[in-house]
Amino acid sequence: MGEKELRKGLTTGAHAFLLFCSALTDFLERRKLSICKINKMDNDDLDVTKGCEIVVSISDNLEDLELNNITHNPFIYEANTNILAIYGGSGVGIVTKKGLKISPSFPAINPVPRDAIFKAFEELSFQYQNLDLKCTVSVTNGEEISKRTANSKVGVIGGISILGTKGIVKPVSSSAYIDSVKTEIEFAVKNGYETLYFTLGNSALEVAKKYSNEEAIIEIGNFVFDSIEIAVKEGAKEVIFLCGIGKMAKVYQGFKNTHNRFGVIDFELLQKDIEEELGFKVDIQSTLTVKGISQELERYGLLVEFYKMITKKANEQIKYWHKNSNVKAVILEQKDVLGW
Repeated sequence: MGEKELRKGLTTGAHAFLLFCSALTDFLERRKLSICKINKMDNDDLDVTKGCEIVVSISDNLEDLELNNITHNPFIYEANTNILAIYGGSGVGIVTKKGLKISPSFPAINPVPRDAIFKAFEELSFQYQNLDLKCTVSVTNGEEISKRTANSKVGVIGGISILGTKGIVKPVSSSAYIDSVKTEIEFAVKNGYETLYFTLGNSALEVAKKYSNEEAIIEIGNFVFDSIEIAVKEGAKEVIFLCGIGKMAKVYQGFKNTHNRFGVIDFELLQKDIEEELGFKVDIQSTLTVKGISQELERYGLLVEFYKMITKKANEQIKYWHKNSNVKAVILEQKDVLGW
C-alpha cells in the first residue's frame, strides 16, 4: 500500500493577498464596502492557524471597518493619485516592541504579503484616480489562536501575525514552527540579550525561567540543527541549550531533529562509547532506554561521568555542524554539576 500523499497549503499571507485582490475588484465595481473571507487551507504541516477564517474588508469610509481596538498606525501606500491604508482588523496582532520585521504600532502583517498587497493595489487601480481606500486584514478568533503562539512574548498583542515568504506551506516541513523560532531569535538578539536559552520540553523551560527573562528563552521543539543555524546567522553571542539526557544522547549521535520519526538512538554505539570513555560495559539488552542506562551507571558511581561524556560529545557534534556557533549544551539533570 502506497504512502499517503501529503497536502500542501497556503500561508496566511497568501490567503490575505488573494482576498485583497477579490475585495478590491469588488469594491471598484460597486463602490461599496466589500468583505471577502475564506478558511485557511488545511495541510499536513504543524500550524495553529489551519482552518482559521481570514477576512479582508475594503471601504472608502474608515467607519465601515472593524479595527483591532489597540491603537495603531496603518501601512500607507501611494500609487499615482491613489492611496491605500492597511489596518489591523480584529484578530490580527499589533506590534508593540522593537526587534521584529515590522516596527511598533503597526499591524503584524509581514513585509512580503504586505508588499504583494501594495503591488496588487497599484496594478488593479491604475485606471482610477483619487482613490482613498481603507483596508483591514482580520482573523476570526485570532486573539484566542494567538495564545498558542509566541506572539505575546515578542510583543505582538491582540491577535496572530500574517506570515509568509513564498506563499506555499510545504507538508510536514514544520516551516511555520521554524519561522516562529527565527522570529523569537531575531527579537532576542535585536533587543540586546547576550545569552539565549534553547529549551526542549516543559522541564527545560521551567529551569530556564529561573535564569533568564522569558524573552530570551526559545522553545525550539525538536529542531536543534535549524535553531542553532539561525542563531549563528543572527549573531547570537551565546546559546545555552537545555534538554534531558535522552534527547541530548540523540544530539551527540548526530540527530539534527530529535523527534522519534527521524530515528532512534543507536544503543550499540552508546554502549561502545561508554566502554571506551568510562571503562564500563553496560547491559543494553536489559534496558534499551537512556534512563535505564543512567540508573545502572548511577549504581556504579558513574552517573556524573556519563553526563559529562554525553555533554562533551553533544557539544562536539554541534561544533561539527556549526563551527562558528557559541553553544553550550547542558543536560537538565546535570545543571548542579555545572555549578548553576
